[in-house]
Amino acid sequence: MTEPIRPAKLADAIADRLEHLILEGSLRPGERLLPERELALRFDVSRPSLREALEKLEKRGLLTSGRGGATRVAPLLDEGFTNPLASCVRDDPEATYDYLEFRGIAESSAAYLAALRGTEVDRELIRECFAAMEEAHQKEDPTDEANADADFHLAIYEASHNLFMLHVMRSLSGMLRNDVFYNRSTLYLRRNVRELLLGQHRAIHDGIVAGDPEKARQAAHDHMIFTSGALKEIAKADARLEVSINRIARADAVATPPR
Repeated sequence: MTEPIRPAKLADAIADRLEHLILEGSLRPGERLLPERELALRFDVSRPSLREALEKLEKRGLLTSGRGGATRVAPLLDEGFTNPLASCVRDDPEATYDYLEFRGIAESSAAYLAALRGTEVDRELIRECFAAMEEAHQKEDPTDEANADADFHLAIYEASHNLFMLHVMRSLSGMLRNDVFYNRSTLYLRRNVRELLLGQHRAIHDGIVAGDPEKARQAAHDHMIFTSGALKEIAKADARLEVSINRIARADAVATPPR
């Protein structure tokens, strides 16, 4: 005799709904959920059922509880993923260029998919992020401009509607914001470079908003090639400067031979 079919438990249904929002990227890592009372009202469920659902998701590693009972979305790729990469870059600075090579592939694909699949909601977010970048550019604030840059690229990953790409690049974006790969302000402290970067971002923006996948892909590809080349040139210039400084220090330390 077969078991009777029973409706899903309410707590499981709530957990499944929240899990779907997390996995699709609608709920972002670090975001704080509404207080339990408000969240229960939004879902139109009892607080005990909601509490049970949240506990299930916390056990799965999708949510975390902090001080004061605040519940936040956990990163899908945590420090177990990022720490070894950060150590690799610290031990071998050349690994930064491997990151840029990888990111060039990902950026090109994401821009293509965003132009192909992006909804009007996605395009509006990309417009807002680019407008924030232009505003930061006018203020000549390298930190704000670099952060606006990261937000812009994340919006493109969201618009790609590729979940694996989104979560991997979100994790790497956190490392980028913390200057693990390179000091982002080194790019934005150079006026000519800043102007070129803004123009490249505008080209990516225009391709996606126009729904032109190939134009968006090429613009993203060109942007990452330029970024990698610019950082290499900056590194070479810094190395030459260090040699010059060392020569001055040597002159100060070595006794002048008698005449």
